[in-house]
Amino acid sequence: MERAAAVLEAGETAKPWLRAYVLVSLLVGLRTEEVRALRWAYVVALDERTGTWSSVKEAGWDHSEFGIYVWRSVRTGGDTKTPRSRRTLKLPQRCVSALRALWAHQSDVREKAGDRWHDDDLVFATRTGAKLSAANVRREVRRVIKRAGLVPEEWTPRELRHSFVSLLSADGLPIEHIARVIGHAGGSAVTEKIYRQQIRPVMQEGTVIMDRIFAAPDHSSEEP
Repeated sequence: MERAAAVLEAGETAKPWLRAYVLVSLLVGLRTEEVRALRWAYVVALDERTGTWSSVKEAGWDHSEFGIYVWRSVRTGGDTKTPRSRRTLKLPQRCVSALRALWAHQSDVREKAGDRWHDDDLVFATRTGAKLSAANVRREVRRVIKRAGLVPEEWTPRELRHSFVSLLSADGLPIEHIARVIGHAGGSAVTEKIYRQQIRPVMQEGTVIMDRIFAAPDHSSEEP
């Protein structure tokens, strides 16, 4: 929790795309290839009157609930890692705020770029609208990590997704639910295998409960 809070704080002063990238990765748990492929058409808002979702390009930002369609990645062919990786996720308010700011910033950048702008609808793009390279993202994320007081060499963008899993597990969310949120095709077994260092072993649960019910007696006043 302390590391995540430090990274989020450091990200608040980053350039608009980097701030949004860190927030979406850490608070939504997307794979780095999913974040880099995200399009504005897949950032959606809920119409409270009709109960329907539509792109912020059409609906605007004057809504209270937002989400993203995780339907693409930068993999060959544009598909997600597996069919089960295609999912729809609600956005935390901090992510909404960062994406709204990025939308406004990108509008200014697009106007300045003029004919040089590549209109690929990418949320995370270069100054000309082109796709960000993996190396560029890794370098910029490590700058945020350094400002957070952590060791940048120990972090890659995928560590933000790992941290997302850690936070959910530490808060008690069942592994089956975590697997569904992060889009693992093999369900909880795959999640536990890949993130075994981040997820609290299920066998701990009984011990924690019993320790709470049958608290150990206080022997501090007894003679040795």
